[in-house]
Amino acid sequence: MKYIISMLLAFCLTLVSYSGGYSADKNNAAEPDEFPIPRNIPGLLFYIQRDPNANTICYQLNLDEQGQLREKEPVHTFWIRYTDGGTRRELNYLQKKFAYGINFKSTGNSSYELTSVAYSKLPMSLRKDKKNIYHVYANIDKKECILSRVFIRIDGGTFWSPNVLYIELKGTETATGKTVIQRIKPS
Repeated sequence: MKYIISMLLAFCLTLVSYSGGYSADKNNAAEPDEFPIPRNIPGLLFYIQRDPNANTICYQLNLDEQGQLREKEPVHTFWIRYTDGGTRRELNYLQKKFAYGINFKSTGNSSYELTSVAYSKLPMSLRKDKKNIYHVYANIDKKECILSRVFIRIDGGTFWSPNVLYIELKGTETATGKTVIQRIKPS
């Protein structure tokens, strides 16, 4: 199952966003915490980063001009292209439909079930906390967490068959406030 998750995510991410060669030297690969952290993005829910570059996919709360949640599309997804000077760009159709998009279903009380278009088996939810602030929740290492980052480590391989070393989920456990990190490795 872990292998299927890794391969599906890596394939979709690579297929629609490939922008250069992969590093064959894993000693020169940056660690996930060395990648840039998106800053000054109101309503940032979580983000995805992956090899071969620092370009980042951001998932932001989608609010209207009055600051109300857009119920028909509660999450807005876009790029920060660090390799292009940190410019912000919208995802194209293929990226939205096959790699980075989010499907959602209202569960009432301004809450939503979320699933990634790349992998629908990882359940997430968008809901408010006790302070009335929206977060995306997911189980990380069997603990309910507020999801903050997904990182996909790719080392070598080809355009059609990247070598996925691991997928890392990072979040904050709701019960303790501690950071939780889970690496899913292909088997």
